[in-house]
Amino acid sequence: MVGFSKKRKSSKRRGDREMGRGRKKGRGAGLRGGKGNAGKHKHKRVHYAKLGQEFGYNNYGFKIPDEAQKVTIGVNVSELDTVLPRLVEMGEATMANGVYTIDLAAMGVDKLLGSGQVRSKINVTVGSATEQAKAKITEAGGKVIEPAAAAQ
Repeated sequence: MVGFSKKRKSSKRRGDREMGRGRKKGRGAGLRGGKGNAGKHKHKRVHYAKLGQEFGYNNYGFKIPDEAQKVTIGVNVSELDTVLPRLVEMGEATMANGVYTIDLAAMGVDKLLGSGQVRSKINVTVGSATEQAKAKITEAGGKVIEPAAAAQ
């Protein structure tokens, strides 16, 4: 009896697109979205964390304007009233005739806010102040000096 050779599956399926592996799973790189950096899926976060890059970050697109990035530092009048004795000890503020004088602009504070109560007389130099803060300080017997507003 003459024997015959069985065609192997690999040679039988030559020219077929799937070759017995199904559609997507048999592409060689698996279901990972390709090779290398292709298809940055969630599991690639570990790879980018090791390289010190942000996931999905690119250097193009919308850039936040410099004006929007500026951080305004504000202080409430109640906080200012609380720390005044300590500021006098540190030399940041002075006290003469029961009136505290402080330059918040030199300390890096941009705005004086009006939350809280004021019990002391304070003369404050600051870049800007809310109407409520001005009212509370003048009611207590102090003054708010805004150099930017005076220059205009």
